[in-house]
Amino acid sequence: MAEPLTSSEPERTPVVSEQRLVVENKYGEKLVGVLHSTGSKEVVVLCHGFRSTKEDKVMTNLVAALTTNGISAFHFDFSGNGESEGVFEFGNYRKEAEDLHVVVYLSKIHEIGAILGHSKGGNVVLLYASMYHDVGTVINVSGRFALDRGIKER
Repeated sequence: MAEPLTSSEPERTPVVSEQRLVVENKYGEKLVGVLHSTGSKEVVVLCHGFRSTKEDKVMTNLVAALTTNGISAFHFDFSGNGESEGVFEFGNYRKEAEDLHVVVYLSKIHEIGAILGHSKGGNVVLLYASMYHDVGTVINVSGRFALDRGIKER
């Protein structure tokens, strides 16, 4: 019978520091985010979905998975959501892509390894990539595909 591989070395959990960051978008609205730094060179920027926030369970689980594997992560609230300033809007994909651009631009102290969006955020990262061409890896997790259905009901 096969036995699981074992290691004589103890499993190492990366040390993660958290830093709350506030940046301003081009409309003068403050966007609030949290950088979870493992000391890695690259950072993955996470974008939440419709009527959600950076503290959504999906976002916090993704942060935990990344940082456990030694990858730094930054998650933030789009304008009009969570702690960020602004008014919540329906269907504001372009504005959210512009919010993401501010985050990517101001994060130049770190190399952006990827942008990852969940649900509506998945569509935002695709739109962002088509507009700016400055991030090599774009990850769409359960992005909306039938944009003509479902949003009004929420």
